[in-house]
Amino acid sequence: MLRLAMPAEADTIKELVTETAQWLRGKDTDQWATPWPDATGRDKRIEDDVLDGHTWIVWDDDICAGTISLDLRYPLDAEANPVWPVHRLGERALYVHRVVVRRCYKGQGLGAGLLDWASAKAVDLIGKPLLRVDVWTSNSALHKYYMAKGFDRCGYREPDELPNYPARALFERRISPNGHSTAKYLFYEDEDPLSLSGAVMR
Repeated sequence: MLRLAMPAEADTIKELVTETAQWLRGKDTDQWATPWPDATGRDKRIEDDVLDGHTWIVWDDDICAGTISLDLRYPLDAEANPVWPVHRLGERALYVHRVVVRRCYKGQGLGAGLLDWASAKAVDLIGKPLLRVDVWTSNSALHKYYMAKGFDRCGYREPDELPNYPARALFERRISPNGHSTAKYLFYEDEDPLSLSGAVMR
């Protein structure tokens, strides 16, 4: 079951992120090796996304199987610089971040299902399935994953453009390959939270 995260569940998401960060240490990437911009800042971003109604959790009984956050506002770095190039910001998109699946659910299509659900949500909110995501710069395996799910590479931001920002690889998807979730047990209760549908572009 996919439902909107409740404020008391922010710690559950932090725990899932920490578990995933530990798993990534055995991979060829430095993703989440150091929280961005620091541990306090990371935790606040998670808490703010939950409080703002931007984060959903996939529950398998009482187990948090995965999470995804969505935002109509484009992402900013720690100095409030837009992560996406300014000339791309005139087109409305749904920005995806913190897509995390618990390792024991790997291979069940849950991540793909969350992305397809997000595409359907984008159609509801902006009239088209345009998703954008900034991906950790050094995680080439994750880059390949997004491209395998129909995302196009939109290039990299240079380090001097976004100093100290770790996710400078940009991807977008303009189609929803399946039109619905591919995760067999995935559905949602909160179709259009006011905090998301009423959001405005920065």
